[in-house]
Amino acid sequence: QVQLVESGGGLVQAGGSLRLSCAASGPTFGRLSMGWFRQAPGKEREFVAASRWSGGNTYQPVYADSVKDRFTISRDYARNTVYLQMNSLKLEDTAVYYCAADANSAAVSSTPNYWGQGTQVTVSS
Repeated sequence: QVQLVESGGGLVQAGGSLRLSCAASGPTFGRLSMGWFRQAPGKEREFVAASRWSGGNTYQPVYADSVKDRFTISRDYARNTVYLQMNSLKLEDTAVYYCAADANSAAVSSTPNYWGQGTQVTVSS
């Protein structure tokens, strides 16, 4: 069983930055593919970014078009933690952000098995 705990959300002005963290516990972190999703009020949950395990110590980052070149996903193996660095934040980035994980690298960006509780990110004008 994988447990995920997010942190780092908050209120930020448009154009600012935030870094979200997701601490994972359970099976070997290094073999998990990790991802981030978000859900804005009245909208469906959508994929944001993923770090797909592709064997050994190789991970492939994948981003939604809406966040490409603004958000960066990274991993800290010593802390079993994945990060989402969010720069140049826009009003439309306001949402609850969820960490996700799956042993299947393809599933992590669509239907991951494991979810965190979510952390609120609010971007103000």
